[in-house]
Amino acid sequence: MGTMIEFKRPDGKPVNGYLAEPTAGGGPGVVVIQEWWGLNDQIRGVANRLADAGFAALVPDLYRGKATVEQEEANHLMTGLDFGDAAAQDVRGAVQFLKARGAKGGAKVGVSGFCMGGALTWLALVNVPEADAGVSWYGMPPLEYVDASKIKVPVLSHWATQDAFFPIAGVDALEEKLAAAGVAYQGHRYLAHHAFANETAVGRGRIPNTQFDRVWARVAWDRTLRFFGRELG
Repeated sequence: MGTMIEFKRPDGKPVNGYLAEPTAGGGPGVVVIQEWWGLNDQIRGVANRLADAGFAALVPDLYRGKATVEQEEANHLMTGLDFGDAAAQDVRGAVQFLKARGAKGGAKVGVSGFCMGGALTWLALVNVPEADAGVSWYGMPPLEYVDASKIKVPVLSHWATQDAFFPIAGVDALEEKLAAAGVAYQGHRYLAHHAFANETAVGRGRIPNTQFDRVWARVAWDRTLRFFGRELG
């Protein structure tokens, strides 16, 4: 369904990404931000799913061609990533690209990410003024990096109450900060583990403390598509 393309960051540097478009073309867009594994088949599947729902979906290749199935290497790749640059340049460039090629130009564009990408979604909402909405899946950066006063668009988030990587206590603190700033925010909590929407988090090869949950994933996806449909048009 999709294809690899090249787009430009605001600083002019080129970035590759996976673009999946709806059959009809045009319309609103969603920038999808990868987990720590890289631009793999699973995250391409997320983009394809959004395209099936009528959104042009673009996944920036934050690791510049690298991807892994090994936890140690994924942690190494994530640690080497400049999160600020990824949000303010790679993700912003992807948002600008989708806006420019949308129906008659200027189409609305949302941002959505999972795990590491969930954390980057929050940073993008702070640093990408062109974004029109955001959906974060079980991920957040250190609280001091979230300047909630700069988030001017509606946000939806999905959290797992049994998440060992992003404990609910941290979510509570984030949500207090968002409320104090008057952010248009909806948060949903699920009796689930980290990565509950990642269909590859099953079986013997899955990372400890992660577990796909088909039922909760369906509920979260339904909420996400309704939210983007309402906010992006």
